[in-house]
Amino acid sequence: MPSKLRVNYAKGLNRVILRPQAEESILGSLLAGSDALLVQDNALLRAGARLSNILAWFKSFLALILCSCFLSACTTVYNSATQRNETLLFNTTQEVALGKDLDAQMSKDIKVSQDPALQARLERIGRQVVLSSDRRDLAYNFRVAQDDELNAFALPGGFIYVNSGLINQATDDELAGVIAHETGHIAARHSVKKLQATLGYQFIMSVIVGLSGKQQLGDVLNVVYNYIGLGYSRQDEFLADTLAVRYSRRAGYNPRGIVDFFNKLKADAEQKGRGSVPVFFSSHPKIEDRIANVEREINANVIADHTS
Repeated sequence: MPSKLRVNYAKGLNRVILRPQAEESILGSLLAGSDALLVQDNALLRAGARLSNILAWFKSFLALILCSCFLSACTTVYNSATQRNETLLFNTTQEVALGKDLDAQMSKDIKVSQDPALQARLERIGRQVVLSSDRRDLAYNFRVAQDDELNAFALPGGFIYVNSGLINQATDDELAGVIAHETGHIAARHSVKKLQATLGYQFIMSVIVGLSGKQQLGDVLNVVYNYIGLGYSRQDEFLADTLAVRYSRRAGYNPRGIVDFFNKLKADAEQKGRGSVPVFFSSHPKIEDRIANVEREINANVIADHTS
């Protein structure tokens, strides 16, 4: 075989002989790279686990901070009307601020009477009643709504609305009982509790400080209109009736005026053929049950007078 061919042949053999070594080298490199990737993946997994733990800790810490902020915003007071310690989301200043906003909007939504005689009578009896209530830390405001319906309602912060039709038909004792009932809702903070339970602290505060617009204030008013139209809970209405007996009596009025007004409402409903009591008493307790509750409270006060 010519020498030139032998050399080329030998070089070809070398290429053939060396190929398995090259493959082993490549395989080794791949295995080394795979090990490196596994190490990197494990490192990433460990880093991810650490990050997950950090995030979980941060969420817990943030929840603790938010809870602390929430609790710091709460006010715990003894409510002499309910005779319980109560944790409220709004202090008196905030409640009055909310009430002023709602009162301003309510005065636009309904017609407020300009009759000075009706306003004077409502003010005279109303002032006597609220001074005899469990809550004298408010500057109460009285509004006469121009409406023949026998109705009345209260807003947070001491704003009491009574319809002109009710004022015209009620005796002084009856009107005192109606005002005392609404004052009872205010003293027990029923509207505040209902609003904060329905809408929440942050939402109400945004309305109070003026951060939200008319739509948000409208949402608050919708809740107000709801409890005006449907009444409070059975327990809240019974308590307001009980407080009405106490407040009207302390103010020098006969609490039996409350029973008389209940009966007047029933007669008015029957005459108009509605088959139910007017809106003012269209809440959960039956009017007969409420009359019985008021009678019990009146009798209890009479017994207390005789034994004291």
